[in-house]
Amino acid sequence: MNDHSVKSWFLGFRQRPLERIRLFCFPYAGGGSVIYRQWSTKLPREVNVVPVELPGRGSRLLEPAFRNLPALIDELLGAITPLLGNDYALFGHSMGALIAFELARALRRRQLNQPRHIFVAGRRAPQIPTTDPLTYSLPLPGFTDELKKLNGTPKEVLDHPELMQVVLPALRADFELVQTYKYEADQPLECPITVYGGTQDIKVPPEALLPWREQTNAQCKIHMLKGDHFFLRSAEFRLLTLLRQEMMEMISTTSRLLQRRREEKFLRKQQVDS
Repeated sequence: MNDHSVKSWFLGFRQRPLERIRLFCFPYAGGGSVIYRQWSTKLPREVNVVPVELPGRGSRLLEPAFRNLPALIDELLGAITPLLGNDYALFGHSMGALIAFELARALRRRQLNQPRHIFVAGRRAPQIPTTDPLTYSLPLPGFTDELKKLNGTPKEVLDHPELMQVVLPALRADFELVQTYKYEADQPLECPITVYGGTQDIKVPPEALLPWREQTNAQCKIHMLKGDHFFLRSAEFRLLTLLRQEMMEMISTTSRLLQRRREEKFLRKQQVDS
């Protein structure tokens, strides 16, 4: 992978002096890396927050957005693999949760370094089929109505025809990617999964979150936060508080394990020397 790939997918990425774990963050439909840009100032310095910039938005606005998930995962694998040498975790909201989940399964298939943890927000368990109608190909008025129901696109964008023309291609592509997703059964993952849901999220009720437990052989926690589908914004403080706790627990566990290994190595050397 060349330096250009790192800069395009992981805008501003750099290894940080106190880094103990990387947190790759994937956006919701129509969103970009800017969603997570401030998280690095709100999480511990030991956590290197790495927002992922997908094609079709932000600094990659002129690139065509992916319309199906397998193609996106194939491309993403090549870009992200060189950055997985250290401990890392994946976070995704809505569409981003689906990307994080399928990326982890693709990494396992290729026998590559697995995430320590997956955090998914605002997304039903992947094996639960949806009965929602397809909306990505609706005429503009109908598609705009759907965006208004989700309450995720700023009103100033929805009411501004020129701005809508800019964001529309990525929005339609993202909706198509999600709505044409086909789940394929596989073995549960080995890493823990933490699930966040919104108490007023009519698209993803609590009963659609519970089956995430079937996707891991490790622990699965479920937290309900106040807000609708975009509680990522309205309940950000609470979300980051919970995320901070789990990230620091991971770091602490790793430190204890490394210390134990050093002690065992020292004892073995002492036995050999004696």
